Amino acid sequence: MKSKMKLTKKEKLEALDILFDYFPDAGPELNFTNEYELLVAVMLSAQTTDVRVNIVTKDLFKKYPTPESIMDADIKDIENEIKSIGLYRNKAKNLKKMAQILVEKFDSKVPSNRKDLESLPGVGRKTANVVLSTAFGIPAIAVDTHVHRTANRIGLVDTTNVLDTEKELMKLIPKEKWTKAHHVLIFYGRRISTARNPNIEDDPIKHISLHCRGYIAEGI
Repeated sequence: MKSKMKLTKKEKLEALDILFDYFPDAGPELNFTNEYELLVAVMLSAQTTDVRVNIVTKDLFKKYPTPESIMDADIKDIENEIKSIGLYRNKAKNLKKMAQILVEKFDSKVPSNRKDLESLPGVGRKTANVVLSTAFGIPAIAVDTHVHRTANRIGLVDTTNVLDTEKELMKLIPKEKWTKAHHVLIFYGRRISTARNPNIEDDPIKHISLHCRGYIAEGI
């Protein structure tokens, strides 16, 4: 049964402060050297691990170092490069179309605003938020499955979808901490509050988290 208990704003901010201290080096785990590589890596990361993406992009970026190179590539060649990643056929199609638009509309540069980013094939709100915050230093909270799960488990939010989670976190967390909070919650979700068998014993916020108190939100 879903708990009716809620954390106070003070408790929520305390939990976040503890996690910020616990994961001081939290940051991007995808490998990239420029905005184009980051965009490609994030597009590939849907429904797969960053580890797998990094393995694939090591060779992919050597073969297709620019939007022009991937735009001109045969779709079968792109598929072959990323076939170990889930949904690789659809992702290959999106990469090729995305690159073409970058070349023809944006002078081969990754745009630095949400509207233009989300106009690219395969780029949704989460991907746009990652690129905006990581590549351009624009505050944003990218909510993936880890962030959505952990934010609800802890009791920071009480939401049923990623967009509402993002909105509630933006209200709670000071804007200058949005980007760092995104990375911290991902680290926490991957290393402590995993989807299965979360490590409650070593959880640094077990005295605060609703989940660790035994109040696991229904469906999270």
